[in-house]
Amino acid sequence: MSNELIISSTQDGCRIALLRDKQLVEFHQEEEGSKFQVGDIYLGTVKKVVPGLNAAFIDVGYDKDAFLHYLDLGPQFSSLNKFTKLTRGKKIFGKLEKFTLEPDIDKHGKIGQQLAKGQVLPVQIVKEPISTKGPRLSCELSLAGRYLVLVPFSKAVNVSKKITSNEERKRLLRLIQSIKPENFGVIVRTVAEGAEVADLDRDLRNLVKTWEDGITRLPDAQPNDKLIGELNKTSSLLRDLLNESFDNIHIDDKKMYDEARAYIRNISPEQEKIVKFYNGRAKIFEHYGVEKQIKSAFGQTVSLKGGGYLIIEHTEALHVIDVNSGNKSNREENQETTALSVNIEAAKEIARQLRLRDMGGIIVVDFIDMRSQDNKKLIYKIMREEMDGDKAKSTVLPLSKFGLMQITRERVRPQVNIITKEVCPTCNGTGKITASILVSDLIEKTIDHLLVKQNEKNLVLAVHPYLHAFFTKGLISTRVKWFMKYKRWVNMETDTSLGVTEFKFLNKEGEEIQLTA
Repeated sequence: MSNELIISSTQDGCRIALLRDKQLVEFHQEEEGSKFQVGDIYLGTVKKVVPGLNAAFIDVGYDKDAFLHYLDLGPQFSSLNKFTKLTRGKKIFGKLEKFTLEPDIDKHGKIGQQLAKGQVLPVQIVKEPISTKGPRLSCELSLAGRYLVLVPFSKAVNVSKKITSNEERKRLLRLIQSIKPENFGVIVRTVAEGAEVADLDRDLRNLVKTWEDGITRLPDAQPNDKLIGELNKTSSLLRDLLNESFDNIHIDDKKMYDEARAYIRNISPEQEKIVKFYNGRAKIFEHYGVEKQIKSAFGQTVSLKGGGYLIIEHTEALHVIDVNSGNKSNREENQETTALSVNIEAAKEIARQLRLRDMGGIIVVDFIDMRSQDNKKLIYKIMREEMDGDKAKSTVLPLSKFGLMQITRERVRPQVNIITKEVCPTCNGTGKITASILVSDLIEKTIDHLLVKQNEKNLVLAVHPYLHAFFTKGLISTRVKWFMKYKRWVNMETDTSLGVTEFKFLNKEGEEIQLTA
């Protein structure tokens, strides 16, 4: 199984696609300077304590106050609160070795016992702002690295449950106990299985340095200031996903390419060579077939290879997915066989869609009705297996009597939403257009202007695939006729992001050419 990461730079940030065996399984969009990412630590101010919710609303600089529940204060909140007061008073500076930890707070306590209006405290984003809600916060601070997660004000060392070997668990516990600094807890991540002590030690030192660098800002920080920032989306994906199965990481921006190489050189030097700079003429998403997959995967209707299809609809409360057999019903022996075949294919595609769109909360799936209990159990088993590869926490329930499956999936970021229904570029949605064939005349007039009046060299025409075929097919194609007329070759490339009647002229640097009078 091959894994590839395709990273496309945009004006506002970047787009990131994870391909597994050339199929799109994850898609992320990162905007330049985006705030309030999961993992960021801010200096917040208590705006309101709500005893009825046993929670408080915290101002971290977002339009709406963030939410902090008592259970998210963490057992070590008293230590964090004491440390904050001492540091803000400039009596200590970031080091925890000589700091005396306070006893854990009562897990059944009340928010009013710990927080008061106007109180200033470090808080960490655990859920990004979604819809009309502000961020969700925690005071149980943690810093994630490649192999380890560092937890200040704790002494516990825990190993991921996915590491099942008793010998390996004991080895990791023994190693971490011997190298971890005082008053820091550590969680050993699954990827640490089999890792060398030097790699673990380097990861731990980097995390401690990140903590100390960030916390030195605390004495002079103003409310709403960011103390410690999470890695950008590209680096965090590399940190969480990178393993031996990765074949290539393709990036079309030189600065991002250099940053990615430097980051991988730091966390996994032997894999630095898989980062490759893409400088082809076609857009990187176009070249690797990502653009087409995005268009086909994010619509309301998602087709299945066997002939069935899914209908995906979203409401404020939950997501609903309906499974339909389509023309598959004409191919199988009986209704039960048809239902099972479509449901198996649908279960696999639904798990991919949840991850691809980053859908969270409650998901209800209406599978095609099946009579056999064994078939129902099989669908439940397949769905659980497919969801196991998802890094977001999820719970899957067996099919109900009505053929419905209920799934909950951790929601920490806004759902990815791609507009796949295009507004006609000619009519702007009115439903009426001038003759579309006139676009060919407009293109020919523009070519004449660029080649004759502007004397452009190395001209490139980017068009929708339909127009590309119209201009290039045939022994003496329209493009050949242009060459015979102007004695210059017009290079052409397809761009599925363009509408049928849209086109662009580019120079040899790939920049769009502006027409002069």
